Amino acid sequence: MNPELSFIDQLRSIATHPAARGLLDDAAVLDLGGTRLVLTLDTLVEGVHYLPEDPAETVAWKLVAANVSDLAAKGAKPLAALSSYTLTGDATWDRCFITGLGEALDHFGIALIGGDTVSARERSIGLTLIGETDGLVPSRSGAHEGDALFVTGVIGDAGLGLAIARGEMAGAASLLGAYRTPVPQLAAGMALAPTVSAMMDVSDGLLIDALRLADASGVAAMIDLDAVPLSAEFRDCRGDDRAARLMAATAGDDYQLLFASARPLPSLPCPATRIGQIVRGSGIHLHDRDGAVPLPMKLGWLHQ
Repeated sequence: MNPELSFIDQLRSIATHPAARGLLDDAAVLDLGGTRLVLTLDTLVEGVHYLPEDPAETVAWKLVAANVSDLAAKGAKPLAALSSYTLTGDATWDRCFITGLGEALDHFGIALIGGDTVSARERSIGLTLIGETDGLVPSRSGAHEGDALFVTGVIGDAGLGLAIARGEMAGAASLLGAYRTPVPQLAAGMALAPTVSAMMDVSDGLLIDALRLADASGVAAMIDLDAVPLSAEFRDCRGDDRAARLMAATAGDDYQLLFASARPLPSLPCPATRIGQIVRGSGIHLHDRDGAVPLPMKLGWLHQ
């Protein structure tokens, strides 16, 4: 078993409170009677989740956006944040990060209410977000056989943006922006939450996140690779063949919403693309116009 998955599996023996949702979800949901607090935490590590050359302001934006995306998958409104920050002795980077953090928190209407700082050689930055909702809070585990599988927005742009940031290719500014300053689907999440059977955000890659949704729900996901929505900018850079679509579906950092619903597409409360079907069984299964597609060795991002 992957070390990350093994560690999380061991944590389940002590994470027994109902709010933990069995550690199978994007966030914890604390029911206070009428109001539900939704809590999530993400950490960005330099050289792992962002490049050392990435501007500090955009690292701050991405940290906030990644957490907001988790709340979006629960249909929750963000309220407040606690930060964890590593001081490495670069005061200029620290100031730029604070500027970007303030702008991102203001954009989403989030109050910074506390946190912690440490000193170390390697920069690691964490953020805990607290959100609230008085409605249904969808989980990853509610998908049913017969549901359709949908995704918002487009997939794969951030993967190309990372390649651009690394200097490996040239491409549209929108692709670099998708990597450095992603836009979480907060309004879509709030609209979808009462109507879906299961929902999560696409952060580690469409295929690996679809597998997580299927596994949590005890079902299988059939995905039409040809239906995965790609932007015109992506097609201009990589084309539209099977290899390009597999790259898009495994790249990660999309921060779109993946959800299962029994509702037909026209009745959904926001734009989305149907990419497949929930069926009996386990795992994920791919096909395109030419037939069955073998699963790639790497479905998305996993910590080693």
